[in-house]
Amino acid sequence: MKTYKLGGGFLLEETPVDEVFTVEDLTEEQKMLAKTAEEFMDREVLPHVERLEAQDFELMRSLMKKAGELGLLAADVPEKYGGLELDKVSSMLIAEKLSKYGAFSVTWGAHTGIGTLPIVFFGTEEQKGRYLPGLATGELIGAYALTEPNAGSDAMNIRTKAVLSDDGKYYVLNGNKQFITNTAIADVFTVFAKVDGEKFTAFIVERDTPGLDFGPEEKKMGIKGSSTRALILNNVKVPVENVLGEIGKGHHIAFGILNIGRYKLGVGAVGAAKYALKTAVGYAKERVQFGQPIANFGLIKEKIARMNLLIFLTESMVYRLAGLLDEAMRSLSPGDPDYPKKAWDTVAEYAVESSVVKVFGSEMLDYVVDETVQIFGGYGYIAEYPAEMFYRDSRINRIFEGTNEINRLLIPGMLMRRATKGKLPLIPVAARVAKETLTLIPSTLPRPEGPLSEQKFALQMVKRMALTMAAVAADRFKEDIREEQEVLAALADMVITVYALESALLRALKSGDGLMERMVELFAYEAVKHAEWRAYSVLPYMVEGDDLKAMTSMVRKLTRPFTPPNSVGVNREIAERSLEREGYVFEG
Repeated sequence: MKTYKLGGGFLLEETPVDEVFTVEDLTEEQKMLAKTAEEFMDREVLPHVERLEAQDFELMRSLMKKAGELGLLAADVPEKYGGLELDKVSSMLIAEKLSKYGAFSVTWGAHTGIGTLPIVFFGTEEQKGRYLPGLATGELIGAYALTEPNAGSDAMNIRTKAVLSDDGKYYVLNGNKQFITNTAIADVFTVFAKVDGEKFTAFIVERDTPGLDFGPEEKKMGIKGSSTRALILNNVKVPVENVLGEIGKGHHIAFGILNIGRYKLGVGAVGAAKYALKTAVGYAKERVQFGQPIANFGLIKEKIARMNLLIFLTESMVYRLAGLLDEAMRSLSPGDPDYPKKAWDTVAEYAVESSVVKVFGSEMLDYVVDETVQIFGGYGYIAEYPAEMFYRDSRINRIFEGTNEINRLLIPGMLMRRATKGKLPLIPVAARVAKETLTLIPSTLPRPEGPLSEQKFALQMVKRMALTMAAVAADRFKEDIREEQEVLAALADMVITVYALESALLRALKSGDGLMERMVELFAYEAVKHAEWRAYSVLPYMVEGDDLKAMTSMVRKLTRPFTPPNSVGVNREIAERSLEREGYVFEG
């Protein structure tokens, strides 16, 4: 496999324009599926938001059943078990279109993701046949129980215990789970416990199992229409046939499933942000102050432009990743007895990209909803207006699927682990680039040709800076680097910036869209400056004296030769297009 097609390979090698998947490559069938999901949301869910926010869980359950009847719960379930077994792009499209209302999106996502996929990938034939058909149609609702009062990010610290019964027929589970999504409506729980207090293992637990009890609904800041309760296990007898995967191997399920959750969260953020933007644009056109709509004011246009830019970047990132996943999946044979394991390994291959889109997408959405509140002004703070709910619902995404802080530690950590295992030639490439960069004169480098040539060069410089900083950090801290969280976070931000810029650049080049090109011009300059800031934030901690002077000189050389874009002019152009289309610039 070529380096750029490997997980994390985008750092080491240029990706050809014609090999990146973009939204503009959607098939008519995929567009129809997206339309079905969006119409379901508009007709069946959004009219009932007030009832759902009041925690009408019977209504939520009925809506999930309707979604199942349309196939919107079955995208990732094999056809053999009543699913649709769709490609990842189609699955992502459904996730995007069902994200207009946070509580439904969370309910749907927990069910189709962490509630269903552990059985898809790790279930026995008997388990799949028993549970997947119902999960695919909404006859059954799934949930996932990992978190405990003393085990959040540190999931391996769970205390729920499983002990084999004397007759060998059951495991008896005791413990408490916390913050479990879908508890009020779920029929099937994937529960994690330690066999004999040591072996981390997953179990399928049915709702009506004696000894299984539930706490009251948590009083949450947002996503109020979703159910979140504690799960209490008091001598719960789970048949040995309901062990999911292997005894002692539950961590493969617990952590691996988060990769899927992360990229689904990224695309869900796109859908939620587009809806918030549409709402903000509509209000800005209607709200009159000083004798004219506030949409006419430059600072409002600047906000609308920035919201569009960040959505464009995230959309480019998540569908690029979906395309990579689909391409890798096409090399597998569904008839292969090892297909589930190979498919799982394929998703794991792109764990770095999954964390990248999770972090960028969740922070993008927080920005968009915050500016939506600002555009609404005082009304944005009032509950009867939608901006207030958008704001509250968004905040959980930086905590879900591993906090953004954890993901920022994971991104460089996973890259380095892949390098040490020989799965990615990061170490030799970073060492070579670092050596070259310290004596580099950027003006002597050959400049890329064609459209966006300066932005292509900016991307090369940001990649070079990220690799050089990674090499310096690895040399300075060696094995202790895992303890240097501030340094790891700075490296992660550089990697995220590279992926965002390259994804948008490739999409703009492939489409030939003039506005996309100008948006890339805006972000490329910003990306260079952001990478510069992150380098300066940790360099004085890593090196000193003459080494520090040499390194800061290197950073200056890499970041200086770029012309600032016409930000005001481009922002106004983006905003005018957004106002004309009454929402996101590349829709409608």
